[in-house]
Amino acid sequence: MASNPPGDCCATGFRHEGTPAGEIKDIDGVKTYISYPKEKTDKAVFVVSDIFGIFINGQLVADEFAKAGYLAVLPDLFQGDQIKLEDQAAGKVNLPVWLKDHQPSHVDPVIASTIKYLREEQGIKRIAGAGYCFGAKYTARFLKEGQLDVGYMATPSFVTEEELAAIGGPLSISAAQTDHIFTTELRHKSEDILIKNGQSWQINLYGGVSHGFAIRTDLSIKHNKFAKEQAFYQAVAWFNQYL
Repeated sequence: MASNPPGDCCATGFRHEGTPAGEIKDIDGVKTYISYPKEKTDKAVFVVSDIFGIFINGQLVADEFAKAGYLAVLPDLFQGDQIKLEDQAAGKVNLPVWLKDHQPSHVDPVIASTIKYLREEQGIKRIAGAGYCFGAKYTARFLKEGQLDVGYMATPSFVTEEELAAIGGPLSISAAQTDHIFTTELRHKSEDILIKNGQSWQINLYGGVSHGFAIRTDLSIKHNKFAKEQAFYQAVAWFNQYL
């Protein structure tokens, strides 16, 4: 595998503070958070969430992409069955059992319907996928002509070598120094795969942080906050270049 399956570190993190600026809409039966840029655009960022789905951290990230000039969407990949932070904190999360009900056969249709909505209802011509942890797998799966045009992953999990080798567009990855999911060995293997693939790519390694830092880090720690912000800037710079 290009990255290991999700583990306990995927179900840990810190809730961020802020007030979401977007709105919740029902898109073909899927609860979807949408954040709008100041000016009309034909470019969008599809925020492909971690296992916490639509929650404050992801919403605030979507808002930042909207501030950068993109229409940002964050659909509920789990149809109301996302992991809750309070359950994680109370030790109620059984990730292997939960994952059985959230396989590609469950998630792929949500991704496909959201892309269709963006292109047919919103008039979007170019779509970037920003996959965080769990969502990285689906960024890779849908980084194909007519689906996602550009990809970004932060501390990817559950991405197979075959999925990574089959991407059809530019891909940027934010990696953490301490990551049992996207290990040093798997990061180097991913580099080899991307070189052979021939698409434009980059992998930036952030020291002193761990898996999930780009979406769930403790912002009270100055270095963590800096790394999270830099990973976001990495994504925006990549989208500005290739989208």
